[in-house]
Amino acid sequence: MDKNNQVINWFPGHMHKAEKILAENLSMVDVIIELCDARIPYSSRNPEINKVINNKHRVLVFNKSDLADPIISQKWAEYFKKNNVKALFTDCKSGEGVKQVITAIRETMSEKIKNQAEKGRKIANIRAMVVGIPNIGKSSFINRCAGRAVAQTGDKPGVTRAKQWLRISDGISLLDTPGMLWPKLENQTSAYKLCCTGAIKDDIFDIGDIACFLINYLRKHYPEELKARYKIDFTEDDEAYQILERCGANRGCIVKGGEVDYTRISMLMLDEFRGGKIGKMSMDDLEVLEEN
Repeated sequence: MDKNNQVINWFPGHMHKAEKILAENLSMVDVIIELCDARIPYSSRNPEINKVINNKHRVLVFNKSDLADPIISQKWAEYFKKNNVKALFTDCKSGEGVKQVITAIRETMSEKIKNQAEKGRKIANIRAMVVGIPNIGKSSFINRCAGRAVAQTGDKPGVTRAKQWLRISDGISLLDTPGMLWPKLENQTSAYKLCCTGAIKDDIFDIGDIACFLINYLRKHYPEELKARYKIDFTEDDEAYQILERCGANRGCIVKGGEVDYTRISMLMLDEFRGGKIGKMSMDDLEVLEEN
Protein backbone atom coordinates (compact mmCIF):
# COMPACT_ATOMS: atom_id res chain seq x y z
CA MET A 1 0.00 0.00 0.00
CA ASP A 2 2.91 2.34 0.70
CA LYS A 3 4.82 1.74 -2.52
CA ASN A 4 2.53 3.73 -4.82
CA ASN A 5 3.14 1.28 -7.67
CA GLN A 6 -0.43 0.83 -8.84
CA VAL A 7 -0.82 1.81 -12.50
CA ILE A 8 -3.84 4.09 -12.78
CA ASN A 9 -5.77 4.19 -16.06
CA TRP A 10 -9.33 5.34 -16.62
CA PHE A 11 -11.04 5.80 -19.97
CA PRO A 12 -14.61 4.46 -19.77
CA GLY A 13 -17.26 4.87 -22.45
CA HIS A 14 -18.46 8.32 -21.48
CA MET A 15 -14.87 9.62 -21.74
CA HIS A 16 -14.85 8.61 -25.40
CA LYS A 17 -18.24 10.30 -25.77
CA ALA A 18 -16.91 13.52 -24.28
CA GLU A 19 -13.99 13.51 -26.69
CA LYS A 20 -16.40 12.99 -29.59
CA ILE A 21 -18.64 15.87 -28.44
CA LEU A 22 -15.61 18.16 -28.27
CA ALA A 23 -14.52 17.32 -31.81
CA GLU A 24 -18.00 17.43 -33.34
CA ASN A 25 -18.95 20.84 -31.92
CA LEU A 26 -15.65 22.64 -32.35
CA SER A 27 -16.68 24.31 -35.60
CA MET A 28 -19.64 26.00 -33.85
CA VAL A 29 -17.49 27.40 -31.03
CA ASP A 30 -15.72 30.77 -30.86
CA VAL A 31 -13.85 30.34 -27.55
CA ILE A 32 -12.64 27.37 -25.50
CA ILE A 33 -12.78 27.73 -21.72
CA GLU A 34 -10.33 25.18 -20.34
CA LEU A 35 -11.34 24.60 -16.73
CA CYS A 36 -8.61 23.15 -14.50
CA ASP A 37 -7.98 22.54 -10.81
CA ALA A 38 -6.11 25.35 -9.02
CA ARG A 39 -4.54 22.77 -6.68
CA ILE A 40 -2.93 20.92 -9.60
CA PRO A 41 -2.48 23.47 -12.43
CA TYR A 42 -0.21 21.14 -14.38
CA SER A 43 -1.71 17.73 -13.67
CA SER A 44 -5.30 18.79 -14.38
CA ARG A 45 -4.61 20.03 -17.92
CA ASN A 46 -5.66 17.51 -20.55
CA PRO A 47 -2.94 17.24 -23.24
CA GLU A 48 -5.49 15.81 -25.70
CA ILE A 49 -7.36 19.12 -25.77
CA ASN A 50 -4.45 20.87 -27.51
CA LYS A 51 -4.57 18.31 -30.32
CA VAL A 52 -8.26 18.93 -30.94
CA ILE A 53 -8.84 22.67 -30.56
CA ASN A 54 -5.92 23.81 -32.76
CA ASN A 55 -5.95 27.62 -33.04
CA LYS A 56 -9.26 28.32 -31.32
CA HIS A 57 -9.30 31.22 -28.86
CA ARG A 58 -8.82 29.92 -25.34
CA VAL A 59 -9.28 31.18 -21.77
CA LEU A 60 -7.55 29.12 -19.09
CA VAL A 61 -9.50 28.98 -15.82
CA PHE A 62 -8.27 27.41 -12.57
CA ASN A 63 -11.27 26.61 -10.40
CA LYS A 64 -11.37 25.70 -6.69
CA SER A 65 -8.85 28.42 -5.91
CA ASP A 66 -10.33 28.60 -2.41
CA LEU A 67 -8.79 25.18 -1.71
CA ALA A 68 -5.36 25.93 -3.19
CA ASP A 69 -2.23 27.31 -1.53
CA PRO A 70 -2.47 31.06 -2.33
CA ILE A 71 1.32 31.48 -2.47
CA ILE A 72 1.70 28.75 -5.09
CA SER A 73 -1.34 30.03 -7.02
CA GLN A 74 0.26 33.46 -7.20
CA LYS A 75 3.44 31.94 -8.64
CA TRP A 76 1.40 30.17 -11.31
CA ALA A 77 -0.48 33.40 -12.10
CA GLU A 78 2.83 35.23 -12.59
CA TYR A 79 4.15 32.37 -14.75
CA PHE A 80 1.16 32.48 -17.11
CA LYS A 81 1.24 36.28 -17.30
CA LYS A 82 4.93 36.19 -18.18
CA ASN A 83 4.16 33.71 -20.97
CA ASN A 84 1.24 35.78 -22.31
CA VAL A 85 -1.35 33.15 -21.40
CA LYS A 86 -4.79 34.41 -20.39
CA ALA A 87 -5.27 32.56 -17.07
CA LEU A 88 -7.73 33.27 -14.28
CA PHE A 89 -8.33 31.75 -10.84
CA THR A 90 -11.92 31.23 -9.69
CA ASP A 91 -13.94 30.01 -6.74
CA CYS A 92 -17.43 28.91 -7.73
CA LYS A 93 -18.59 28.77 -4.12
CA SER A 94 -18.11 32.49 -3.53
CA GLY A 95 -18.17 33.53 -7.18
CA GLU A 96 -14.71 35.10 -6.92
CA GLY A 97 -13.10 35.56 -10.34
CA VAL A 98 -16.12 34.38 -12.34
CA LYS A 99 -17.09 37.83 -13.67
CA GLN A 100 -13.53 38.27 -14.89
CA VAL A 101 -13.95 35.13 -17.01
CA ILE A 102 -16.97 36.64 -18.78
CA THR A 103 -14.95 39.80 -19.37
CA ALA A 104 -12.06 37.71 -20.72
CA ILE A 105 -14.40 35.94 -23.16
CA ARG A 106 -15.55 39.30 -24.54
CA GLU A 107 -11.98 40.62 -24.72
CA THR A 108 -10.81 37.47 -26.50
CA MET A 109 -13.49 37.97 -29.15
CA SER A 110 -13.18 41.77 -29.42
CA GLU A 111 -10.91 41.74 -32.47
CA LYS A 112 -13.13 39.30 -34.35
CA ILE A 113 -16.23 41.32 -33.45
CA LYS A 114 -14.50 44.48 -34.72
CA ASN A 115 -13.44 42.81 -37.99
CA GLN A 116 -16.95 41.50 -38.58
CA ALA A 117 -18.43 44.93 -37.88
CA GLU A 118 -16.13 46.50 -40.47
CA LYS A 119 -17.53 44.01 -42.98
CA GLY A 120 -21.05 45.00 -42.06
CA ARG A 121 -21.69 41.84 -40.09
CA LYS A 122 -22.70 41.42 -36.47
CA ILE A 123 -21.89 38.53 -34.17
CA ALA A 124 -25.18 38.02 -32.37
CA ASN A 125 -23.95 35.43 -29.93
CA ILE A 126 -20.53 34.35 -28.68
CA ARG A 127 -20.38 30.60 -28.25
CA ALA A 128 -17.92 29.19 -25.75
CA MET A 129 -17.25 25.57 -24.92
CA VAL A 130 -16.31 24.53 -21.38
CA VAL A 131 -13.90 21.60 -21.29
CA GLY A 132 -11.96 19.99 -18.47
CA ILE A 133 -11.36 16.95 -16.32
CA PRO A 134 -14.17 15.27 -14.33
CA ASN A 135 -15.29 16.77 -11.01
CA ILE A 136 -13.63 20.09 -11.70
CA GLY A 137 -16.90 21.99 -11.21
CA LYS A 138 -17.85 22.82 -14.81
CA SER A 139 -21.59 22.91 -14.12
CA SER A 140 -21.12 24.93 -10.91
CA PHE A 141 -18.93 27.34 -12.87
CA ILE A 142 -21.61 27.77 -15.54
CA ASN A 143 -24.31 28.33 -12.92
CA ARG A 144 -22.18 31.05 -11.34
CA CYS A 145 -21.64 32.68 -14.73
CA ALA A 146 -25.39 32.60 -15.40
CA GLY A 147 -26.35 33.70 -11.90
CA ARG A 148 -28.86 30.89 -11.67
CA ALA A 149 -29.08 27.09 -11.77
CA VAL A 150 -28.99 26.22 -15.47
CA ALA A 151 -26.66 23.22 -15.38
CA GLN A 152 -26.86 20.00 -13.39
CA THR A 153 -24.28 19.74 -10.60
CA GLY A 154 -22.92 16.98 -8.38
CA ASP A 155 -19.99 16.12 -6.13
CA LYS A 156 -18.95 13.03 -8.06
CA PRO A 157 -17.03 12.72 -11.35
CA GLY A 158 -19.19 12.16 -14.41
CA VAL A 159 -22.43 14.01 -13.48
CA THR A 160 -22.61 15.76 -16.86
CA ARG A 161 -22.98 13.07 -19.52
CA ALA A 162 -24.45 14.97 -22.50
CA LYS A 163 -23.82 18.33 -24.13
CA GLN A 164 -25.91 21.31 -22.99
CA TRP A 165 -26.01 24.77 -24.63
CA LEU A 166 -26.72 27.28 -21.87
CA ARG A 167 -27.15 31.06 -22.10
CA ILE A 168 -25.14 32.71 -19.32
CA SER A 169 -25.05 36.37 -20.27
CA ASP A 170 -26.21 38.81 -22.92
CA GLY A 171 -24.61 37.59 -26.10
CA ILE A 172 -22.74 34.62 -24.55
CA SER A 173 -23.75 30.96 -24.54
CA LEU A 174 -21.75 28.10 -23.07
CA LEU A 175 -21.64 24.48 -24.11
CA ASP A 176 -21.32 22.30 -21.00
CA THR A 177 -19.55 19.06 -21.90
CA PRO A 178 -18.85 15.88 -19.93
CA GLY A 179 -15.57 15.74 -18.02
CA MET A 180 -12.79 14.23 -20.08
CA LEU A 181 -9.58 12.48 -19.05
CA TRP A 182 -7.05 11.31 -21.57
CA PRO A 183 -6.85 7.65 -22.71
CA LYS A 184 -3.60 6.81 -20.94
CA LEU A 185 -2.29 8.47 -17.80
CA GLU A 186 1.39 8.07 -18.61
CA ASN A 187 2.54 10.37 -15.80
CA GLN A 188 1.61 8.29 -12.78
CA THR A 189 2.48 11.07 -10.33
CA SER A 190 -0.11 13.27 -12.03
CA ALA A 191 -2.52 10.33 -11.99
CA TYR A 192 -2.19 10.03 -8.22
CA LYS A 193 -2.78 13.76 -7.84
CA LEU A 194 -5.93 13.47 -9.95
CA CYS A 195 -7.06 10.70 -7.62
CA CYS A 196 -6.32 12.80 -4.53
CA THR A 197 -8.39 15.72 -5.82
CA GLY A 198 -11.30 13.50 -6.86
CA ALA A 199 -11.09 13.63 -10.66
CA ILE A 200 -10.96 9.83 -10.81
CA LYS A 201 -13.68 7.83 -9.09
CA ASP A 202 -12.70 6.29 -5.76
CA ASP A 203 -13.96 2.83 -6.68
CA ILE A 204 -11.41 2.18 -9.43
CA PHE A 205 -8.20 2.31 -7.39
CA ASP A 206 -6.80 1.18 -4.02
CA ILE A 207 -7.91 4.00 -1.75
CA GLY A 208 -5.29 3.13 0.86
CA ASP A 209 -2.60 3.47 -1.80
CA ILE A 210 -3.85 6.94 -2.71
CA ALA A 211 -4.07 7.97 0.96
CA CYS A 212 -0.43 6.94 1.44
CA PHE A 213 0.57 8.99 -1.61
CA LEU A 214 -1.25 11.97 -0.10
CA ILE A 215 0.46 11.46 3.26
CA ASN A 216 3.90 11.31 1.63
CA TYR A 217 3.16 14.56 -0.19
CA LEU A 218 1.81 16.34 2.88
CA ARG A 219 4.63 15.19 5.17
CA LYS A 220 7.09 16.80 2.74
CA HIS A 221 5.24 20.01 1.83
CA TYR A 222 2.70 20.60 4.62
CA PRO A 223 3.97 18.64 7.66
CA GLU A 224 2.65 20.99 10.35
CA GLU A 225 -0.86 21.02 8.87
CA LEU A 226 -0.88 17.21 8.77
CA LYS A 227 0.30 16.96 12.37
CA ALA A 228 -2.20 19.53 13.61
CA ARG A 229 -5.23 18.07 11.83
CA TYR A 230 -4.71 14.51 13.03
CA LYS A 231 -2.87 15.29 16.29
CA ILE A 232 0.08 13.05 15.43
CA ASP A 233 3.82 13.23 15.11
CA PHE A 234 6.18 11.38 12.77
CA THR A 235 9.83 11.09 11.79
CA GLU A 236 11.59 10.73 8.45
CA ASP A 237 11.90 6.99 9.11
CA ASP A 238 8.16 6.41 9.45
CA GLU A 239 6.39 4.75 6.54
CA ALA A 240 3.23 6.38 5.20
CA TYR A 241 1.06 3.46 6.31
CA GLN A 242 2.36 3.92 9.87
CA ILE A 243 1.31 7.56 9.80
CA LEU A 244 -2.04 6.53 8.34
CA GLU A 245 -2.43 4.05 11.18
CA ARG A 246 -1.83 6.76 13.80
CA CYS A 247 -4.33 9.03 12.10
CA GLY A 248 -6.89 6.22 12.13
CA ALA A 249 -6.34 5.47 15.79
CA ASN A 250 -6.72 9.14 16.76
CA ARG A 251 -9.90 9.48 14.69
CA GLY A 252 -11.49 6.34 16.10
CA CYS A 253 -11.39 4.43 12.83
CA ILE A 254 -11.18 1.11 14.62
CA VAL A 255 -12.67 -2.29 13.77
CA LYS A 256 -13.42 -5.18 16.11
CA GLY A 257 -10.26 -6.35 17.84
CA GLY A 258 -8.79 -2.86 18.08
CA GLU A 259 -7.28 -2.82 14.58
CA VAL A 260 -7.28 0.34 12.49
CA ASP A 261 -9.84 0.43 9.65
CA TYR A 262 -7.49 1.53 6.86
CA THR A 263 -10.27 1.98 4.31
CA ARG A 264 -12.27 4.24 6.59
CA ILE A 265 -9.37 6.47 7.60
CA SER A 266 -8.18 6.62 3.98
CA MET A 267 -11.60 7.80 2.80
CA LEU A 268 -11.79 10.28 5.66
CA MET A 269 -8.38 11.79 4.87
CA LEU A 270 -9.13 12.12 1.17
CA ASP A 271 -12.51 13.72 1.89
CA GLU A 272 -10.91 16.20 4.29
CA PHE A 273 -8.15 17.05 1.85
CA ARG A 274 -10.65 17.59 -0.96
CA GLY A 275 -12.80 19.76 1.29
CA GLY A 276 -9.89 21.93 2.42
CA LYS A 277 -10.21 20.84 6.04
CA ILE A 278 -6.50 20.02 6.37
CA GLY A 279 -5.63 23.42 4.93
CA LYS A 280 -5.25 25.33 1.68
CA MET A 281 -2.89 23.11 -0.28
CA SER A 282 -1.51 22.70 -3.79
CA MET A 283 0.11 19.59 -5.24
CA ASP A 284 1.71 21.19 -8.31
CA ASP A 285 4.32 23.89 -7.90
CA LEU A 286 6.37 25.40 -10.72
CA GLU A 287 9.04 22.72 -10.28
CA VAL A 288 6.69 20.26 -11.98
CA LEU A 289 7.42 22.02 -15.28
CA GLU A 290 11.09 21.08 -15.00
CA GLU A 291 10.27 17.50 -14.04
CA ASN A 292 8.07 16.83 -17.10
